[in-house]
Amino acid sequence: MIELSSVDWAVLAGFFALLVAVVYFSMRQKEEDTTDYFLAGRNATWLTIGASIFASNIGSEHLVGLSGAGASSGMALAHWELQSYIILLLGWVFVPFYWSSGVYTMPEFLHRRFSERTRTFLAAVSIISYVLTKVAVTVYAGALVLQTLLGIDTIWGIDFFWVAAIGMVVVTGIYTVLGGMKAIMWTSVLQTPVLLIGSIVILWVGLDKVGGWAEVERLNAANMHLIRPWDDPEFPWPGVIFGSFIIGFWYWCTDQYIVQRVLSAKGIKEARRGTMFAGYLKLLPVFIFLVPGMIAFALQQKGLISYDSSDSAFATLVSELLPVGVKGIVIGGLLAALMSSLASLFNSSATLFTIDFYKKFHPKASEKHLLHIGRLATVVIVVLGMLWIPLMLALSANLFEYLQQVQALIAPGIAAVFLLGICSKKITEAAGFWGLVIGFILGMARLVMSFFADQLAHIPLLGWYANANWLYICVSLFILVCALMVLISLFTPQAKTEDLQGLTFQTMPEELKSEVRAGIDIWDVIHTGAVLGITLFIYWRFF
Repeated sequence: MIELSSVDWAVLAGFFALLVAVVYFSMRQKEEDTTDYFLAGRNATWLTIGASIFASNIGSEHLVGLSGAGASSGMALAHWELQSYIILLLGWVFVPFYWSSGVYTMPEFLHRRFSERTRTFLAAVSIISYVLTKVAVTVYAGALVLQTLLGIDTIWGIDFFWVAAIGMVVVTGIYTVLGGMKAIMWTSVLQTPVLLIGSIVILWVGLDKVGGWAEVERLNAANMHLIRPWDDPEFPWPGVIFGSFIIGFWYWCTDQYIVQRVLSAKGIKEARRGTMFAGYLKLLPVFIFLVPGMIAFALQQKGLISYDSSDSAFATLVSELLPVGVKGIVIGGLLAALMSSLASLFNSSATLFTIDFYKKFHPKASEKHLLHIGRLATVVIVVLGMLWIPLMLALSANLFEYLQQVQALIAPGIAAVFLLGICSKKITEAAGFWGLVIGFILGMARLVMSFFADQLAHIPLLGWYANANWLYICVSLFILVCALMVLISLFTPQAKTEDLQGLTFQTMPEELKSEVRAGIDIWDVIHTGAVLGITLFIYWRFF
């Protein structure tokens, strides 16, 4: 439990006052059509794009879960936080295709590259996964964290968990519905520095308290390495290197939740530079979230603090190390992370529904009508996410155990379809559709089978599929789907080259190539090299 002083409450009040001001400012810039509401009028700068990508990515799993991982397993999960190079891949390689095609959504891009049925399938999978995992989990985890941090069991006779959950959803839902993507982008510019300041203070104070970095390394000696043996039961190095890339490619380069930010850019140049800024920011979580967990472990080893479980390491650091006023900043950072993630989820889900489903069945609907549907869809997504929470409370012991695996099982099929679809014009429509379907079915089959892993252990092949390391399964699924797509493409008709203009490397028009080249200067190369250099240094340092 964290005891907040009047100064801390004043800091929190100031944060919310600034949030209200930013939302009001964004609302005054009226949305006239779906481009304004879903893509901020395609007028976003590199600063807002980069901040929004980072703020959307950071949630309670980083402030609490990643700190907990640092306390329990050291640097093992740092691979997922060292994926700035994949964000650069989005900016340098995929942005030209996405932005120039003028699409609103990733399923819409697959429609142009493959077919309508491919678009519909991806949109349905995305919306369902957002509601059942991302929305519900973010609300559930956020409310649980707030209840733990504030130490409030009930308020007005109501379980504080539900007060916190409904409060977060209502506040975030209001500014998402009223302000659209502009409100999300501008609040990210406010929320990102608040989040960073609070986390950096914890890192600084924690290092001072423990006696410096050398003490952290000494007391975490067993868990300081990024690369673990190939037969490590949790993080074998081949699975981590290749599996984390597949998951990262899906998340950073193809998921609507992230890509929608670069689609809001003024142009390809701003989008690319936004990913560079996000690349710099993405290097920070290892140091401001994971390392504090390692500091908490070291402090406990020295008997300076005590926590019951690794997931409470973050709350313990905040409670016992931070001075008056700074606690308010940290709680504000936590709320900023939660609301930014939720707002992005709400808007992305509403975009998918409005553009990929509603507009498909109502092609003559006016822009103002679609705008109204987009706001209504946001409200519905919010409600569905809330309704799922009671089931999560009943299933949480299993659901959270397998939640990390869900992304590893969804990612391979989608990643394979986007990667092969853009890299080669020879990949056919049938290959694209069945790659998605087969990848999803096999992934969900593994998820279900993992609940019965012990019973299936003695059955050849099925036993391996149910019990093998989840990262090795991710890599195997990706290779299998790629192979099936190539095989299907050999026996099904290819699309005409003129129908694929601007959708593959071989069919990229010269004017688009010229536009991309014209927007590149020496600073793009320097910043890209800097991000890659820092990433390689971290891998070398903690190899």
